[in-house]
Amino acid sequence: MSQVFSKSPKHCAERRRFTISKSHKKLFFAFSSFLTLLLAFIFLIWLTLHPSKPQFSLTQADIYQLSLTRPSLLNSSIQLTFLSKNPNKRVAIYYDQLLAYASYKGQQITADTTLPPFYQDHEEANLLTAFLQGTALPVAPSFGYEVGRDQIAGKIVLSLKVNGKLRWKVGSWVSGRYRFNVNCVSIIAFGPNTAPTSPLSSNRGTQCSTTV
Repeated sequence: MSQVFSKSPKHCAERRRFTISKSHKKLFFAFSSFLTLLLAFIFLIWLTLHPSKPQFSLTQADIYQLSLTRPSLLNSSIQLTFLSKNPNKRVAIYYDQLLAYASYKGQQITADTTLPPFYQDHEEANLLTAFLQGTALPVAPSFGYEVGRDQIAGKIVLSLKVNGKLRWKVGSWVSGRYRFNVNCVSIIAFGPNTAPTSPLSSNRGTQCSTTV
């Protein structure tokens, strides 16, 4: 006499659910492992390359106009030349959304000027020129007095700033955007005998501070 063993439909369904659940767990584990390895690989590249922030210096500053039309309204015209250098040997840089402006004693004295975006290869240096202007810009009532004091002292000090966003490029990989700020200080000779028709100029190279 033979004995026949049979499985109920309920038992088969439970086994099928167990098999599907096990497959899902294997798939999830494989995906998690792949993602972890990928992130670890990217992080290892970042630690190995560790890009240094770009270097900026101010090579030339010329003030063509800095005059008050009313006690608190300013017209200005300033031309700047920057040297931008990428110090990295393996990392290139995309510069996006660049804005330059000048300030004097904490007051912005030109409008924001847009600079064209550009790409900078490994250890490459580029000259950037910005022509900054301001028309009827509101300034503090003491502006004229402060400029007069600087003329007696024989020099005027301007802060020249560039703000923007950059992206790092390693091989074919490009990072997200990072904000960066450049701050340069220019000391320009400005004495009582300065000819009114001559621009105030400074061609002494000045290293700028850069934050990313």
